[in-house]
Amino acid sequence: MHSLSDTVEVKSCGQVYPRKGMNQRTPYEHQKKAMECLDQINQESAYSTLVVLPTGGGKTYTASLWLLKNALDQGKKILWIAHRQMLLDQAASSFQNFAYAEVLPHISSFRFRIISGSASHDRTSDIQPSDNLLIASKDSIGRNLKRLDPWLKGEQELYLIVDEAHHSTAKTYRKVINYVKSKVPHVKLIGLTATPFRTAEEEKGLLAKIYSDGIRNGQAVHGDVGITYQIGLKELINRRILSKPVFESYYTEESFGESMGLKDWESIQQLDMLPDEIAKQMAENAARNKLIVETYRTKQKEYGQTIVFAVSVPHAIQLAAQFRKAGISADYVVSSIRDAVTGTTISREENERKLNAYRNGELQVLVNVMILTEGVDLPQTKTVFLAHPTVSSVLMTQMVGRALRGPAAGGTATAHIVSFIDHWNEQIAWVNPESLFEGINEFTDNPTEHLRHDLRMIAISKIEEFASILDESVDTTALEKIPFEKRIPVGMYAFTCLEENGMDLSYQVMVYDSTAEAYRKLMEELPALFRSYQISEEYLPETLLDEMEEQCRAAFFCGEMLPPYEKKDVLHILKYYAQYEAVPPFYTFDEIDRSKLDVKAIAQKIWDEDMGARRRAEYVESIWDEGDDNLLRIFFGRKLYFLRQVDIEYMKIAYPDIYASESGRNVTLGSRKLEDLPLVEIGKIDPELEKQLRDGAFEKARTENGKYRCALCGASDSSRLFFQVDHIVPMNQGGKSVPENLQILCRHCNGLKGDR
Repeated sequence: MHSLSDTVEVKSCGQVYPRKGMNQRTPYEHQKKAMECLDQINQESAYSTLVVLPTGGGKTYTASLWLLKNALDQGKKILWIAHRQMLLDQAASSFQNFAYAEVLPHISSFRFRIISGSASHDRTSDIQPSDNLLIASKDSIGRNLKRLDPWLKGEQELYLIVDEAHHSTAKTYRKVINYVKSKVPHVKLIGLTATPFRTAEEEKGLLAKIYSDGIRNGQAVHGDVGITYQIGLKELINRRILSKPVFESYYTEESFGESMGLKDWESIQQLDMLPDEIAKQMAENAARNKLIVETYRTKQKEYGQTIVFAVSVPHAIQLAAQFRKAGISADYVVSSIRDAVTGTTISREENERKLNAYRNGELQVLVNVMILTEGVDLPQTKTVFLAHPTVSSVLMTQMVGRALRGPAAGGTATAHIVSFIDHWNEQIAWVNPESLFEGINEFTDNPTEHLRHDLRMIAISKIEEFASILDESVDTTALEKIPFEKRIPVGMYAFTCLEENGMDLSYQVMVYDSTAEAYRKLMEELPALFRSYQISEEYLPETLLDEMEEQCRAAFFCGEMLPPYEKKDVLHILKYYAQYEAVPPFYTFDEIDRSKLDVKAIAQKIWDEDMGARRRAEYVESIWDEGDDNLLRIFFGRKLYFLRQVDIEYMKIAYPDIYASESGRNVTLGSRKLEDLPLVEIGKIDPELEKQLRDGAFEKARTENGKYRCALCGASDSSRLFFQVDHIVPMNQGGKSVPENLQILCRHCNGLKGDR
C-alpha cells in the first residue's frame, strides 16, 4: 500500500540507495509472466520489442522492477524516453519506490537524472557520464542528440525504453532510436504501451519497422510486429484484476469559454490549464455543482466510494461542503495550500488523515485537484467523477485508473466512469474517457455495449451542432433541412497528436455521407501532398498548415457538405500525418441502426394521428423515458436537444415551404456579379457552383495518361493537391463558357511555397 507519506518525492537528479526490507507490492500473475518473457528476450544480444499491458495493468511498475534487477544491478545504463513531464516523474518515482535491496544485490547505489524543458527538471547539458538512468522527454533529447555522446561513449550495451510506445512511430522518436543504435552496438529496445495498434494496418506496419523481435510460444521470433508479452483488458477483467469500466455522461447545460481569447484557448490546448477566470466560473456555478452532488446522491448505493476530480482548490472545498450538506460523508485533499475557508495551512499529515478516513470507509466521497492521479493506493474506489475536463489522454488515463482496481487487487468488479460535459463556445479537444479504449472495445462481448459506446462518442461531438440549432442568433436552416439520419456520422478518424510541449491531444473527426468520399480521396493523396512540400519536420508552422488546408479544401471539399466542412478537422489530420507519415485510423459506425434514431418517424406519427398538445407531450415523454437502453436518450443527452429535433421534423411536414430549397445563385451582390468573384467567395454563396467550376477546370487540364498539367510551366502530376485552380480572367469576359476561363497552375507558378 502506498500513501502520500511513503511515496518518494521526485527530484530532478540524485543518488538512489537500495531500500531495506521487502517490497510489499507483490506483482500480479500477468506482471510476473511479462517479466519472465522479458528474461527470455533478454538472452538476445540486441532486440526491439513491445510489452503490451492495458490501462491499469501496471506497465511502469512492471518495467521498472525488471530493469532494476536486469539492467541497473548489472551495471547497464538505461535511457527511458517519454513525451510528457507527468510520465517522466511517474517513471522516476517508480524506480525509486521499488529500489529494494532484494533486486539490487550487486550495487550500493545508482544515479538518475530527469531531462525535459520543465523548470523542475535538468537540461541535456547537465547529463554526466556517471548517470546510470536517464529519464528524458523525447523532444529535449531529439533536439540535442550530440549531448548523449559522452554518456554513450564506450557503452557496448544499453537499455532504451519508450513509454507510450504507440507514439514511437513519430519522427522524433525514430530519430532518437536510430541515433542511439548508431552509437551503441547492442541496444535493447523495449516499448511500453496499452495500445500497440488498433484497426489500421498501416499503423501495424509502421510499428513493425521499429519493433521486430518478440516471444511467441516460448521462443524468440523476428520479423512482423515484435511483442514479448501482451495481455488484453478483457482478460484482466476476467481475472478480476481490473474492474469492468461502465461509462456515463451527464450534460451540465452550462456554457463556458464564450469570452476566451486566443491566449486562454492556447493555455488549454497546449498546457492543459484552465484560465483562472474560467476555473472560477466553473467552481462557482451552482447549477453545475448541484448536478454533480445530485447525480451521486440519487445513485449513491451503486456508485459507492467515489473520487471526484475538481477544477480548482476552491472548487474542491465547495463541492466537499455541498456533499456534506446533502448528507454524504465527504472531504477534500489538495496539495499543501492555505485553506481559503479556515485560513489554516493544509499539511501533508492532514491530507493523510483524510485519506485514511476514506480507506476506512468513514468517507464516501473524496474530492481532489489532480493529486490522486497516481501514487496513492485507494483500491476500494468504485467510481470516479470527472468534473475537471482535460485535453491530455495521459492525465485522463490516470484519473480513470483510480477506479480500475478489480476484486483480485482489493478493488471492485465494476468501475463507474462518470463525465460531466459542459458546452464550450470554442471547440476544444477535451478527452472522452471512452477514447482510451477506442478501437478495441474488448472489455465486453455485448454488441449493445459496442453500440452504446459508439453513440456516446458521436453524441459528444454533436453537442456544438445541437446547441447552435437552439441559438436563435445563428441561422441553421440549411443544416435543419437535411434529413436527420444524414446528420449521423458513418464513421470517424480517431487519433492522438503530440504537441511540441509534450501534450498529447486526442481528436475524433466525424465523417458523414456528404464528406466520406472527400476524406477517402484526401487520405489517398496525403503522401503526394507532403512529398510536394518536401516536408521532413514533425511540427509544422501554423502558416504552412493553413496553406496546406486550403489546398485540401479546394481539391476535395467543395460542394454542399452538411454538416459543414470543418477546417480544424483537416488541420488535425495534417498534424497527425506530419508526425507519423501515415493516415489516421478510421472506425465505422456500421452497428448503428439509423432508423432507431429517426425523429422524423416520431414527428410523422404525431402528424398522422393529429395529436393534440397534451397527447403529443405524453407521447414524446414516453419515448424519452423508455429506459437506460434508449438510444435516443444516449444520442441526444439533453431532452431539450431531442425535443427541438422533433419540432424541426414536425415543421417540415406541417410547413414544407419553410425548408424549400433556395439556390444561392439568386443572392443579390449589389453591383457585383457572381461571375466576378474568386472561386472561394463563390463557394460561400453557391458551393455546388464552385465544385462544378473546379471540377471543370481539372477535367480540361487532364492529359491522356490521367495526370493534370500546369497551364503555365507544363509540369504534370496525378494529385490534385499539387495544383491550384487560378482565376485567370474574369469568368464573364471573352464570350467563353465559365470553365474555359479557369486554368490550373502548379503551386510554384501560383506563387505559393510548394518549391521551398
